[in-house]
Amino acid sequence: MEKEKKFNVKEEFGTNVFNDYTMRQRLPKDVYKKLKQTIEEGKELDPDIAGVVAHEMKEWAIEKGATHYTHWFQPMTGVTAEKHDAFISPTEDGRVIMEFSGKELIKGEPDASSFPSGGLRATFEARGYTAWDCTSPAFVKKSPNGCTLCIPTAFCSYTGEALDKKTPLLRSMEAIDKQELRILRLFGNTTAKKVTTSVGPEQEYFIVDKAKYLKRKDLIYTGRTLFGGMPPKGQELDDHYFGVIKERIAGFMKELNEECWKLGISAKTQHNEVAPAQHELAPIYASNNVATDHNQLIMEMMKKVADRHGLTCLLHEKPFDGINGSGKHNNWSMVTDDGQNLLDPGKTPHENIQFLLVLTAILRAVDLHADLLRLSAASAGNDHRLGANEAPPAIISIFLGEQLEDVLDQLADKGEATRSLQGSKLESGVHTLPDFQKDATDRNRTSPFAFTGNKFEFRMLGSTASIANPNIILNTIVADVFKEFADELEKADNFDMAVHDLIKKYITQHKRIVFNGNGYSDEWVAEAERRGLPNLRTTVDAIPALVTDEAVAMFERHGVFSRVELESRAEIKYEEYAKVINIEALTMIDMAKKQIIPAVMKYEADLACGANEIKAAGVEPSVQLAQIKDIDEQLVALKDAEAVLEKVTAEAAEKEADVAAQARFYCDSVIPAMEAVRKPADTLEFLVDKEAWPFPSYGDLLFEV
Repeated sequence: MEKEKKFNVKEEFGTNVFNDYTMRQRLPKDVYKKLKQTIEEGKELDPDIAGVVAHEMKEWAIEKGATHYTHWFQPMTGVTAEKHDAFISPTEDGRVIMEFSGKELIKGEPDASSFPSGGLRATFEARGYTAWDCTSPAFVKKSPNGCTLCIPTAFCSYTGEALDKKTPLLRSMEAIDKQELRILRLFGNTTAKKVTTSVGPEQEYFIVDKAKYLKRKDLIYTGRTLFGGMPPKGQELDDHYFGVIKERIAGFMKELNEECWKLGISAKTQHNEVAPAQHELAPIYASNNVATDHNQLIMEMMKKVADRHGLTCLLHEKPFDGINGSGKHNNWSMVTDDGQNLLDPGKTPHENIQFLLVLTAILRAVDLHADLLRLSAASAGNDHRLGANEAPPAIISIFLGEQLEDVLDQLADKGEATRSLQGSKLESGVHTLPDFQKDATDRNRTSPFAFTGNKFEFRMLGSTASIANPNIILNTIVADVFKEFADELEKADNFDMAVHDLIKKYITQHKRIVFNGNGYSDEWVAEAERRGLPNLRTTVDAIPALVTDEAVAMFERHGVFSRVELESRAEIKYEEYAKVINIEALTMIDMAKKQIIPAVMKYEADLACGANEIKAAGVEPSVQLAQIKDIDEQLVALKDAEAVLEKVTAEAAEKEADVAAQARFYCDSVIPAMEAVRKPADTLEFLVDKEAWPFPSYGDLLFEV
């Protein structure tokens, strides 16, 4: 029997990517040099080299088994899109040759009216374009059913508006690059040519058995359980977190890593998360654009690989009520092409004036635009997590830790900082264990925006979301403050004095956004209100932030969004929210009427028959009758609540002329009606024989994998 070939990570990593190594091997030197200048320095793409690149890319892909290519893009659906075209071109003798031109590489033309546009495209206005994004490498996706060359692209309408997430992300990256370079020049840095935002998104997810998943309409249609009572054991023993990974899950993780590595995704960390059946994958940092593309691929690979193992990957933010949901921590920093991490404070941050200026800019940006950051993490699914003692609260604040907060206090109170707190030696009390230097500050898992050493961790994101939205907003709001600072400092007669005064001024002004305490406490909610920090509890509360005059002016100032692009995105957010809740409500009605109520009625009838048989035998069936009474009370409550849900869902559908009002109605009326249906249904699950219940329970899904 032939021995299975062992996967060699060093040899296999990036083998399915048309990366820098491959381009250097295959492209003529002058073409490679020009393409690298475009990628690294932001120079305009030379169309003359596109044909050469396209030919070599095609030859490489065919060697990998590809027969088709696709412009891989990210419309405002939250997922990726692709239309496959074969490389074939007919010849006069009835055969074909394999061709791929520079024009086909640079431009594609999907139907722009069939994707969410928020009014940017009418049904009859179909033309849209995909444009090659050479800063994110092309790759080959392999499956048992064929191989396809995937070319990352931006997606714009015929009239030039962005219809995707990549275009504004690239714009925001250019904005922060431009403004931060101005700051660096003021500090005497003449070597840096580019500043890139670097991102490492941690991806949480659940894995359940596929056969059980297929018996739950709610999981199939909505991605979360709309019904389900808690099993006797949940996550209260904390025994799943970082616990031994089950063999079946380990097999899934092994193949997932291998698929990621072949696509050049540096999957690094894997472990069990807090909730049963919950896990996490974290990659090494990459540039903002590439990290966004990689995260979309990771989510796609999780679903595909899970399916091969008879499993299903759940990426919803709250698949199960009563246990922790899933998020996606967005670790964000700024790095220069000459090797600086601009968020590295050094050993003595009180002396690192450049770092303190960058930190001050971020404090100001987050405080001024907390509503936009909250919006960037908003979705119907994520509303279930935020503020529920499993994720950060919906209130935006910044955790800096003791060291940096002490430096800021010195600057605010005394006008200068003369010391930086240092970490002490950690002494375990065990002689055989090594003593080592502790970090200068602890960590805070309740903070939505936490400084963690040389980066900020934005912890509010939902697990399903594209990381493009929060990074677009984060890049833009920080770029805007950098511009403000650069405008002021470039005019200064005494730069050192001006930068000192600027740091002191804005630290004092924005210190209210800094909070190192317990974000889960009721006291913090009251304190945040006293400080004047916004508390936008739901997605519907947060959406208006996108189209305020201040937000529009800022985004237009940096060319990231136009007013019409922002208005379209607000409309899409309202529509998406309403549609998600509508699907959930209709699914709940369907399950209640077609599964739960009939199953309970049959079980109740069986109990009644049993009670009659017992009574005929001369024994009083008191237990059976009491059980029937309890079941009947809950069944009546369920039927009544379901009727109300049907009524309000129908009312909601009639409000489609005003998307904002419709979304508000779903939030304020439909969701409470859904909660009213769930309560008696979940009670009935504990009153009805397990064999009679129409679908798998939480215990079946969470513990039988």
